Amino acid sequence: MDSRQDLAVILASRVPIVIVETHDEARFLELITDVVARGKPADYRRLFRWTVTEGLQRLDVALEPQLHNAPPDQVLRHIRSVKEPAVYVLLDFHPYLNDPVNVRLLKDIAVAAREHRRTLVLVSHALDLPAELQPLSACLTLSLPNEDQRRDIVSGVARDWAEQHPGRVKANPEALELLIRNLSGLDRDGVERLARAAIHDDGAITASDLPEVTKAKYELLNRGGLLSFEYDLAHFADVGGLTKLKDWLEQRRKVLAEPPPGLDPPRGLLLAGVQGCGKSLAARATAGVLGRPLLRLDFAVLYDKYHGETERRLREALQQAELMAPCVLWIDEIEKGLATGDSDSGTSRRVLGSFLTWLAEQQGGVFVVATANEVGRLPPELVRKGRFDELFFVDLPDTLTRGKILEIHVKRRDMDAKSFDLQQLAQASEGFSGAELEQAVVAGWYAAHAAGDSLDTGHLLAEFLRTRPLSVVMSERVAALRAWADGRCVPAA
Repeated sequence: MDSRQDLAVILASRVPIVIVETHDEARFLELITDVVARGKPADYRRLFRWTVTEGLQRLDVALEPQLHNAPPDQVLRHIRSVKEPAVYVLLDFHPYLNDPVNVRLLKDIAVAAREHRRTLVLVSHALDLPAELQPLSACLTLSLPNEDQRRDIVSGVARDWAEQHPGRVKANPEALELLIRNLSGLDRDGVERLARAAIHDDGAITASDLPEVTKAKYELLNRGGLLSFEYDLAHFADVGGLTKLKDWLEQRRKVLAEPPPGLDPPRGLLLAGVQGCGKSLAARATAGVLGRPLLRLDFAVLYDKYHGETERRLREALQQAELMAPCVLWIDEIEKGLATGDSDSGTSRRVLGSFLTWLAEQQGGVFVVATANEVGRLPPELVRKGRFDELFFVDLPDTLTRGKILEIHVKRRDMDAKSFDLQQLAQASEGFSGAELEQAVVAGWYAAHAAGDSLDTGHLLAEFLRTRPLSVVMSERVAALRAWADGRCVPAA
């Protein structure tokens, strides 16, 4: 998309009111000044900028601002009275759209705009135009810097650094390309700011700069608070079992990095299974394997009581995820946000439709990992083949996997795993989930500390005897979950 061409077309079409939502005022003023200057002499129009602090000022020639035209109603009355062709850029006019006098003046100007060739351009970070003015308006969306433009911006920042310091900026070629790619989705100011942060501390662009750049990019983009950036990624060395899931991800890791011609990149996977068996840990580990930042979408804060707001908030969150691409989007307990039923007012159905449409249309820059505990609540549209690339079932760990999980948790607490009879412990913990095994290690450690002893096999065996795992307490639900997954899902282990 070419913002310069789009703006020229809109101005030539003589739409009376143009809406521009952007945080980059300077870039837009530079853009519209250039577009007006390049126009045909016969179509030339004067260009003005207005702010409530400085009033009206002409931009196409150097003139002092008109301070007497600073009040909003005063400048609108002035514009209405002027007959010469002109373009008026009103910066941050949005607070004054609640005044019915200003709305009427804007409408008067817009109705007579075609005759007098006047265009009002309202520029703000966000702008809700009154309904009576919407038929008289058009919206312009500024395009974000493409890859070549981002490279030019980074090069400019490097030149600035070199002028102030001896020597040139040292750049690892691979790290430089990753930096340019990771800066996608930002406006010019954001790209320049993060490039400066990466270069100015040490005069170099290295792989170590990328995590901080990604975090800073997330902070710039996530204004809605629906997404959280997960800073601590896991590795599959921290996950016991799940061999088939690990192999599946490894096969697709290179395809995600460099998709071969004719092969669609994978879009994501659904992890269903027994609570506490490592689905959340697997989601974190997936981001680690793919080498992508991890974003978490919280459905608990998504829903809004006002009609249409929930769907809008979901669209905004998914758009932010796309701007953070390449990334992994983790949707935890997806059934809580997309489950539908007889008591549903229709919001969940609309949210489901919006999500499925986005999932089908997004181009692979966002790899989705959805986790679900109560799979019976999932709508059929979500779990049919083709929605996700694969549906995995995370079951209770077998004997061998339980031994590996116990070894991981013992080593994590700086204890020698060889001092424990892991085989005996694995056999004694039949039916325990990974979370329950970890809690047994923690509880046994507390018991040993209280007795003045070191944690040993006996303490853990005692904890296993005292604990009734979820597979026993809720055996019917676990059995129903396994029955549902049989034939529908691929075993993750």
